[in-house]
This record gives sequence, C-alpha cells and structure tokens, in this order.
Amino acid sequence: MTDSRLTAILILQEIIENKSFASDARLRFEKEAGNDAFVTMLLQTTLRRMLPLRRILGLFVKRKLPAQAKFAHYALLLAATEILWLETPDYAVINSYVGLVKKKLDKYIAGFVNAVLRKIAADAKNLAQTNTSEFFPPEFRRILNVSYSRKTVREIENVFINQPELDLSCKAEPQLWAQKLNARLLPTGTLRLSGQGNPAKWPGYADGAWWVQDFAASLAVKTLGEDLSKQKVLDLCAAPGGKTAQLLSKGAEVTALDISAPRLERLRENICRLQLPLPQIICADAVSYLQNLPKPCFDAVILDAPCSATGTLRRHPEIIHIKNLADVEKQAAIQKEILAVVERAVKPGGFLVYCVCSLARAEGEEQMTGFLKQHPTFFPRRLNAIIPAAVSEILTPEGYIRTLPCHLKKFGGTDGFFVACLQKGQ
Repeated sequence: MTDSRLTAILILQEIIENKSFASDARLRFEKEAGNDAFVTMLLQTTLRRMLPLRRILGLFVKRKLPAQAKFAHYALLLAATEILWLETPDYAVINSYVGLVKKKLDKYIAGFVNAVLRKIAADAKNLAQTNTSEFFPPEFRRILNVSYSRKTVREIENVFINQPELDLSCKAEPQLWAQKLNARLLPTGTLRLSGQGNPAKWPGYADGAWWVQDFAASLAVKTLGEDLSKQKVLDLCAAPGGKTAQLLSKGAEVTALDISAPRLERLRENICRLQLPLPQIICADAVSYLQNLPKPCFDAVILDAPCSATGTLRRHPEIIHIKNLADVEKQAAIQKEILAVVERAVKPGGFLVYCVCSLARAEGEEQMTGFLKQHPTFFPRRLNAIIPAAVSEILTPEGYIRTLPCHLKKFGGTDGFFVACLQKGQ
C-alpha cells in the first residue's frame, strides 16, 4: 500500500500545483499508478472533500508549511481522508505516511505529520461529521454564480460529493443488455450501472456491443433522430469517438475530425472494437478545415466544441480546483471562432448540433444567442418530441437541452451539458 500512497501524493501535488487533469497527472506516474483502484478512490475522495479537509487541518496546523515541505501537506490531506472517510486503520495510515514523509523530507517534518495525524485520529468521529456543506472553492463558485441561483448552486454541490454511476450506450438492443449487465434502462435508452470494476471485463465489451458514455453526452446525436441512413454527417472535435459511434450505429456516413492525432488513434481503436464501419478520419484544425470547404456538403454537423469541461465535475472532481472564469472566457472565444465558420459545412435544410460539457451559460445558451443573431438563416429545432417526458426538466424554454448534475435525481443525476440543435433554412 505504501507505493500506492506515494503515487497518490505525487499525483495530487501535480493536480493542485500545475492545474492538471487527473488523467494527465497520472500519465506522469503511469508505471506506479497503473489502474490502481485504491489510488483512484483515494484521490477522488480527497478532491471531493478538499475544502472540509483544509478546514480540519487548519485546526491543528497553525503555521503554513515551508515551500520545500509541500509534499508533507499533500500527505496530510490524503492521510486525513483515509482516517476520516475511508475507515483505514489509524495505525496503518499514520505509520505509512509518516514513513513516506521521513524518507522524502526529514525526521522533524515527519514528527510534525505524526503529531497532526494522531490528533485527527483521536477525534475522527466528530471531525468527519464537522460541517462540510461547502465543497466548491471560491474561484470555481464564481463560474456557477454567474449562471445560476444560490439554490441551484447548492443543489449541484450536494450532488458533487457522491461518486456517480457509470453510463453506457448500446449499438442495439438496450433492453437485452440492461438485463445482461444488471443495469437500469434510462428513458432515452442509456444503461446505468451502479457496480464498480473494469468495464473491459464485462459481457459485451469484447464483442463491441456498447461503449461508456454519460447520459448527457448521448443526447447530442439523439436530437437528429433515430434513422440517419445515407446522411452525411461531420463530427467536429470527434475524439475519443462516443458520438461518432452513435452516428455510425444509426447508419450515418461520418467524417470524424479532430486536431489531435493521438486522440484520433484512440477513436479508431474504439470504432474497431465496436465493429462499426470506420468513418473518414481527418486530423486538422476545425476552423482551417471549415474555411477551406468549397461548398456546404453535410446534412448535419455535430460540434462538440472545446470547453471548460466544468460539467464533468462529478467524474472529474479535480475540475473544481483547476478551473476559473478565465478558463471559461478563453474557451468561449475558441467556440465563437469555430461557430463563425461552421455554417459553411451545413447544407440548406441541414442541421447544426452544438454541444459543450460545460455548466457555464457563456459557453452554451449565450453562444447560441450570439450565433442566431449573426446567422438568421438558422433556427432552433424543437426537441419536445425527441426528449421523453420523464426527463423533460432538461428542456429549456428556448428549445435547447441543459442538463445539470442535480437533474434526474430519481435516476442518480447526470453530467452538466448543453445541446442546441439548429436547422438551416432552405
């Protein structure tokens, strides 16, 4: 367990100090981290409870640790998580982390860590129940306060603390696979599983019967309807390929474009596993590609635009510690740049589906307001007939889809997502 704890300390330090996504941080320690489920659980719990953890440590750490001793700070955070919420035996936690700090720093800092952890362990029951009602740091909270009421932000925060279930999309026969995988079938056809484990070992994975895709992310393609036979569809920013797989399974002729060659290779691997026809794959910048199109040639364009990814906070709790309003503004500028030229790809009568996994209205609703003002030939497609009544709370008055983590409570929540399906006039 010692190696796993050391790895967790290094990854947590990389996430917080360098504003890294957990997946990127893990790549730096890939040999040590691997698919260690303990590391994943420990990091996710710590990231979700970082604010209460810091408040608790503040009761016992009166002076800020010197810069060269930051390793000890992250060790304390992870150790406190184990003692308070993972119910690891106190002696095992304290001995392990104290040993790591002593080896990495010195015996004096290790002695300090030992004293703090013993005090936490002595009052663990009370500390674990300390008021932990706020989990979002001020910088992240500002993103939400711009778009939502205090009540809604509170509801999102309440959902954030819980580990989400896993969603799957099926090529076909979702009812059959719901039975085989002991999953719930959501009203839109998504499968939801509460069990943990390695999906690659589950029935149907090797046969390409399904792929991992959150309920919210699956909605963009669904706005185009069920039968896309003979329809030419451009999937912009396509990797890693969830929407590409949906389009192919509905019979569309797909062109999948992404700026990242490694991500496109992953898309290719995913499509091959699913035993779907390979799309035309293009590695290019979206704006350059669209500017060089000689004429509109697609029946539909899916633009899953680069965004702040704030809507994925349930699955990526590091988001709340690394994103701020400046990130939203930066991504909104990129989105506008792509939207300014995307109509060049859409045939008259065709559809543009714009989507982002962001909670910020500046990246969703406000982008559509600006786009429709600049492109009056487009108009929103009403989605009432496509979205089941059981999940109608995700429909906005303008005819868009806006999912929040606190939506679909009876089903266990969902990622934050925005989808607009626009039709181009003849």
